[in-house]
Amino acid sequence: MSVTVRVPAKVNVRLAVGGARPDGFHDLANVFLAVSLYDEVTVRPAASLTITCEGPDAHQVPLDRTNLAARAAELLAARHGLSPDVHIHIAKDIPVAGGMAGGSADGAGALLACDALWDLGSSRSELLAICAELGSDVPFSLVGGAALGTGRGERLTELAVGGEFHWVFAVADGGLSTPAVYGEFDRLNEGVEVPDPAASPELLDALRTGDATALAGAVANDLQPAALSLRPSLAQTLAAGTAAGALAALVSGSGPTTAFLTKDADAAEEVAEVLRSSSVCRTARVATSPAAGATVL
Repeated sequence: MSVTVRVPAKVNVRLAVGGARPDGFHDLANVFLAVSLYDEVTVRPAASLTITCEGPDAHQVPLDRTNLAARAAELLAARHGLSPDVHIHIAKDIPVAGGMAGGSADGAGALLACDALWDLGSSRSELLAICAELGSDVPFSLVGGAALGTGRGERLTELAVGGEFHWVFAVADGGLSTPAVYGEFDRLNEGVEVPDPAASPELLDALRTGDATALAGAVANDLQPAALSLRPSLAQTLAAGTAAGALAALVSGSGPTTAFLTKDADAAEEVAEVLRSSSVCRTARVATSPAAGATVL
């Protein structure tokens, strides 16, 4: 017997970052949108906890207990007095180390898959509590759709979305370490009073009405200057997508994937083709939002 869960990538249409807290984390106002790029996580009984992975850049995915999918299985098993003896297979299609929460998606996918495999029937609130233990982005990977994340991003308020948004994601060579990007954010803001993070009413209205042009005028990422400081070449990618007709361009999360909002599906294909034929990224992927959260197939 096996259980497979499909789980989406995310883009942050607003990532507002507060100053560093005493615990080293930052308060966030993080507006997540799930997008139609997916990993599939399959679990089946095994003699011990093992992980395998296939797909683009699978060689970069850790196959030990540092993988969030393994940690999810361990945390769920510990809560129920079980041994986490499963084989977890990840079919990867979300860019690795790209600021699109691929690792978090795998954690949420493994959690939901193990819950189904072991017939635990955990409530949504129980699963979300484990997700929050795993990491700041993991709860949203479970929920999907659109949501405002506060605290470290793990406290979610689901948001209404009034239409479909069309995106292009430019995949960069190599990854960017999220802790390194936050560290650079702190360095760039040293001695500066960082305002409390908030999501703008204009952005929330644009999501609710499905207005891509209005959303383009409201997207922002406070980590973008830090990502560009560590990877200056991303500025060329952003400029190329904008020149190709994107309504808005921003670094996705901590990067280095860059995200381009377009007016419709045809425009997305045009922007993607320009980016693919350029030298500013490795490839470009087209996707739509919102997308459903972790789903048992």
